[in-house]
Amino acid sequence: MQRTILHADINNFYASVECLYRPELREKPVAVTGDVEARHGIILAKNNLAKATGVKTGEAIWQAKQKCPELLCLPPDFRKYLRFSKLARAIYEEYTDQIEPFGIDEAWLDVTGSVHLFGDGREIADTIRQRLRDELGITGSVGVSFNKIFAKLGSDMKKPDATTIITRDNFQQLVWPLPVGELLYVGRSTQQKLRNRAIFTIGDLAKRDIPSLRLLLGVWGETLWHFANGLDVAPVRRSGEESIIISIGNSTTAPRDLINNEDVKLIFYVLAESVAARLRQHGVKCKTVAIYVRNTELFSFERQGALRNPSSLSSEIVSKAMELFVSHYSWDKPIRSIGVRGANLVTADQHVQLELFEEDNTKVEALEKMMDGIRKRFGHYSIQRCVMLQDRHLTGFNPKEDHVIHPVSFFK
Repeated sequence: MQRTILHADINNFYASVECLYRPELREKPVAVTGDVEARHGIILAKNNLAKATGVKTGEAIWQAKQKCPELLCLPPDFRKYLRFSKLARAIYEEYTDQIEPFGIDEAWLDVTGSVHLFGDGREIADTIRQRLRDELGITGSVGVSFNKIFAKLGSDMKKPDATTIITRDNFQQLVWPLPVGELLYVGRSTQQKLRNRAIFTIGDLAKRDIPSLRLLLGVWGETLWHFANGLDVAPVRRSGEESIIISIGNSTTAPRDLINNEDVKLIFYVLAESVAARLRQHGVKCKTVAIYVRNTELFSFERQGALRNPSSLSSEIVSKAMELFVSHYSWDKPIRSIGVRGANLVTADQHVQLELFEEDNTKVEALEKMMDGIRKRFGHYSIQRCVMLQDRHLTGFNPKEDHVIHPVSFFK
């Protein structure tokens, strides 16, 4: 039985919600932007009037202002966006229980079992778009296809407020002429590698032989070949179904450039507190610590190292992170952003072989769990490490909550 998969994408989501609350802005170019003072000054979303002037998501505010001097920049309000995301999901749930979010404003829906109740894929997609307009006051584009990859492509092909159907009979005419960069997870680096092999369109990719793509991109080359040929068979997860957690991490752009090891250690402590708390929340420990570093010239690298024993303690995560950092960075340039991640996860209650002269961390683990409870009850800043007081401007953020919501991986 052929599947009927929808991909619903709410148009200009953040900007559309802001214009709902402020109708006087609807006829003006509007963008929702990051915090310039916190050095997150990029375009998060824009309305159609701003888009028409060339403003792009992800570019710096000053670049957008050059294209559109009259651009109105608004700060994000994620409480409002989450509310509308939940309202949209409530509409989707009336048609299927197989709903897989892809970020805050997109979702896949498997309506294969619902077509005999609500009509074919196009009818369901058109009904959903109509209800988004009538009930929420926002518009959405919906792609309809027989797999997730092509449904996602369909929702991107026509905007705003459109339904696009990609079938087994027409996908070669609709999909293959598109630039290869339109395919999900073909980023700039992969796109350049493909272009170097004269692969410019999705059709060019689909017609290449798998061995040559594996030689170029490894196993990822074969995956993309399957995507291009419509052979994606990934299921749409059911509502409430959680993916397996493979790593837990946080990163941040620092409020100012980091110029020495002490600055880096302070940020590592803030990030590691969040990572460790989330490890404990999920009942896991990490065997590996990974760091991400990007300097002011936008050069970046990642390094990882194994812990002696699995851990969910922020102090041990910071110790390994600093060890990795000191051995791999020579301070040619100041650092702009930094990240910490716990990987290679194991269950927290597994047995660990203790050494005779090694300190038992049981009391420290109990102490950090108690700190989790205090923060849950009285707020994140109710209890802090003394080291955080050295530079409150640098450490005064909560990485567990102060974040932008990005799409989750297709493969999780």
